[in-house]
Amino acid sequence: MVAIIDYGVGNLFSLVSSFRAIGKEATATSDPEVIRSADRIILPGVGAFEDAAKKLSLSGLGELVVEMAATGKPIMGICLGMQLLFERSFEYGEHLGLALIPGEVRSIKEVIPNDYKVPHIGWNALHFGKEKNELFKYLSEGDFVYFVHSFYATKCENSVIAEAEYGAMLTAAVAKNNVYGCQFHPEKSGEVGLNILRAFCEIGGSK
Repeated sequence: MVAIIDYGVGNLFSLVSSFRAIGKEATATSDPEVIRSADRIILPGVGAFEDAAKKLSLSGLGELVVEMAATGKPIMGICLGMQLLFERSFEYGEHLGLALIPGEVRSIKEVIPNDYKVPHIGWNALHFGKEKNELFKYLSEGDFVYFVHSFYATKCENSVIAEAEYGAMLTAAVAKNNVYGCQFHPEKSGEVGLNILRAFCEIGGSK
């Protein structure tokens, strides 16, 4: 069973529906015992980093995610959920994240040309580099996924498993041990996104 953490930010229904579309049981929950009993965990998120980080902290769910990561259970952050996996974000101030992956989150304005629109919204191709991570085993170089973001992960070179070009090469996905992150939305990325979720459900041997 996949536990999708409900801490008040994120489109949970579309994620639950996406997992059901590939025949996997998924539930949106804030119950720590349900989360602990799950085979794998999704940390979703939309909106502002500071607000989401506070909600995770006050609910105790952030501490639980860190606890579960230490057990080796597969965890995936999506969009803002990915950004929360890093050490800190500089989105309207400086705010601490869960520090499960080394790196920080900064505005894409710092690296893209001035005539590019912010946020980065729409379909963009994934580039995997020399080795393709198991999360993308059902994908091909250049497959398109759907992005909506104004901030991106940086100083995380050792964890980057996919990039997307938007006036600059931006971090599209990361992985460190059993912790994964996608800046894009698999649940909004059609069959390509479903194949990412399918691969995630096969990580760690629990199908």
